[in-house]
Amino acid sequence: MQSHLKKNSTVPAGQPTGPLYVYIAGFAASLASQGFAGTSMEHRVRLLWALDEWMRKHRMSIEDLTEERIEQFFRDRGKSYSKKIGECATLRFLLKYLREAKVVGPPGSQPEASPLDQLQASFAQHLTEQRGLRPTTLEQYLFHTRRFLLGRFGSGALRLDELNSQDIVRCVLGQARTVSRHAARCMAKALRSLLRFLHQRGDIATDLAASVPSVAYWSLAELPKYLTPWQIALVLKHSEQGNATVQRDRAILLLLARLGLRASEVVRMRLEDIDWEAGELTVHGKGGRDDRLPLPRDVGQCLAEYLRRIRPKCPYREVFIRARAPHQGFADSAAVDIVVQRALRRAGLNPATRGAHLFRHGLATRMLRNGASLAEIGTVLRHQSVCATSIYAKVDLTALRTLAQPWPGGGA
Repeated sequence: MQSHLKKNSTVPAGQPTGPLYVYIAGFAASLASQGFAGTSMEHRVRLLWALDEWMRKHRMSIEDLTEERIEQFFRDRGKSYSKKIGECATLRFLLKYLREAKVVGPPGSQPEASPLDQLQASFAQHLTEQRGLRPTTLEQYLFHTRRFLLGRFGSGALRLDELNSQDIVRCVLGQARTVSRHAARCMAKALRSLLRFLHQRGDIATDLAASVPSVAYWSLAELPKYLTPWQIALVLKHSEQGNATVQRDRAILLLLARLGLRASEVVRMRLEDIDWEAGELTVHGKGGRDDRLPLPRDVGQCLAEYLRRIRPKCPYREVFIRARAPHQGFADSAAVDIVVQRALRRAGLNPATRGAHLFRHGLATRMLRNGASLAEIGTVLRHQSVCATSIYAKVDLTALRTLAQPWPGGGA
């Protein structure tokens, strides 16, 4: 790593260095271990030298480095340099590195939390400890409730005792016109939870949860969106050849197509979840449920090839790692949806929806048309409710035609 420092140093010989100087080599080595290399690494080292020189000119110690100081550095640097992609992330990594090394203290004292922030913190604790909500669901609940409270009280005081049914109905009806049906249902559930919480705490005298109007949703009203067998075969065929990213994506696509995994289950998959001797895979599903599934031969072969030859070397235990630095696991399920979208474009397909669930629905539909019962499909997909599987009955057109009655007065 010293080669990077010598090659890219913009500090002339004999010029004083700043407080960051002694930590640059260690941090650069940390970046290199995460997969940064070449031109990308050189640019980041030059950025570190620039920050070191800026801190020296401003007579700062290393303990003075904070998020606010970094923002000030970028503002000053912006007068003669345009910010490049990755610079902000590099200095965020730097702060994390220095804090883990106990060189820089934790973030300074934050401004006093507003009444809304305090309420949201208490509500989040309630949802986590009493309701057991997962982080993604918790984030949705907090988003919708904050939006409601800001819409009702603005930046003023939270006069919760003034809440009434009209406020709630007006909020739901107004927002329901601008969001999807799913988002509207989530908003309604979040508001009911908030209002019950406020009633339990004594902030409101009446339980107003019943005032939240229900969002119309007819069970089984829609057909599941899915890929047909030939479309799935086409997608997999166009993922056979390509660079390392395409080869990694093929392993993900096979898991979606053969086992019907959810995107979140692919993201959470770890190296120890693959039992090569037993030919099984442990899947971490919804509600904290773990299931062991058989590992099909083609899926196992593709996974083994990815792990042996393609997966970047890194300390992380997730099976699927980002192809570009920093080499770490996927952030969330959206990364798997992006994998699917790329694969569909390679195959020249443009379905109305382009998420990972296309493969899950495709597997269920194929099983149904090959004679599998709904109970068997529910077992493979690991549904916890029969209702979740019953929607696939609507795609069995052959069976449905036997139930159709002739139109009154129609021809033979």
